[in-house]
Amino acid sequence: MAERRSALYDAHVRAGAQMVKGGGDFLFPASYTSAVAEHVNTRSNIGMQDLSSMGEVDIKGPGAERLLNHLLVNEIRDMDPGRVRYSTICNPEGGIMDDVTVYKFHDEHFMVVTSSGPRLTTHRWIADHAIGAGAYVTDITATIALVSVQGPKSRELLSQMVSDADLDTLRFFRFTTGSIGETQVLVSRSGYTGELGFELYIPADEAVGIWERLRADGKEHGLKPYGSQTMHTLRLEKSLPLYGPDISQDQTPFHVGLDRWIRFDKRDFIGRDALLAVQDSGPEQRWVGLTLDAQTAADPGDVVSSIGDIDAVREEIQSGPRAGEQEDHVHPGEQLGHVTVSHWCPTVERHLAMAYVDTSHAWIGSRVVVAINDRPVTATVAPTPFFDPDGRRMKG
Repeated sequence: MAERRSALYDAHVRAGAQMVKGGGDFLFPASYTSAVAEHVNTRSNIGMQDLSSMGEVDIKGPGAERLLNHLLVNEIRDMDPGRVRYSTICNPEGGIMDDVTVYKFHDEHFMVVTSSGPRLTTHRWIADHAIGAGAYVTDITATIALVSVQGPKSRELLSQMVSDADLDTLRFFRFTTGSIGETQVLVSRSGYTGELGFELYIPADEAVGIWERLRADGKEHGLKPYGSQTMHTLRLEKSLPLYGPDISQDQTPFHVGLDRWIRFDKRDFIGRDALLAVQDSGPEQRWVGLTLDAQTAADPGDVVSSIGDIDAVREEIQSGPRAGEQEDHVHPGEQLGHVTVSHWCPTVERHLAMAYVDTSHAWIGSRVVVAINDRPVTATVAPTPFFDPDGRRMKG
């Protein structure tokens, strides 16, 4: 697949970003300086990320609402204009094809924002089902730059910069339009960090000017750009799944804890019968949070097992904050699942992970073993999210 560059690619390179391929077919920044410093700054001041690898699908026509209500597991018909709604799109077997956000402009006009990885597949799925449905589907990804502005000072900055919009009263998962200078932007009260934040949909040909203006005007507020490495630690602290590493068509919403967004009172959506069957039987695995008793993070795919034997002689920890303490030397037992994401998370100051674990061991407080660098390390199933569990910062 050919590499794509967002409208902001040259601006990232000038800023010294380390560019990597991901998000489907896009090159995007992994980091600009230190991922830890970018994380701490986003939690304390303002962070800014280019999310243009996500897809935007425009849907218009008298059948637009009916089409989306058939494709999404969540309800669309009760949305008011200016609202944003989260949902998964499932295949007939209940597997997750994508997790998306839906923007409603009016009854015959919506925008679906897709995940980066399955962007093209999701567009084709929507377009194929729109045939003969009175809905007209257009992939507008190339015309838009998506910039996420996150952090406790984000509202203060954007309220100064965006005219013709009242951001002080814009509630979580609502959107409005306004202007930055002469450029009209769509401003959404949303994000992927667990912080107070906004997402700006900007015409691609005007994105560089807006990005540079955000950097200049945001300097006094502590604004700094961050890359995908920081995005992963921010989302891990909030236990937010990412399509690809954490979600695929092998899982249903019940496996990932996304079943609260399924509206079974709808009589006709793709995957309904299969999902009802999973609801009745229960998923065989669940996506859970782990606190690791480790001096390093796990890798995606590392095996999670039950605790088998425990040696009679304890071992002394050689390094890290627990150096000198004694710990049990454990041996793995039955294989239970695998890690999907793991990092050192600066806000909670711990190595954390998310993993699929057999339901028999997926209860809070359950002790398991993770094979990190072929060494068994104990871990505990923990309440999630790890940070701001009430969501007060995000919804504030």
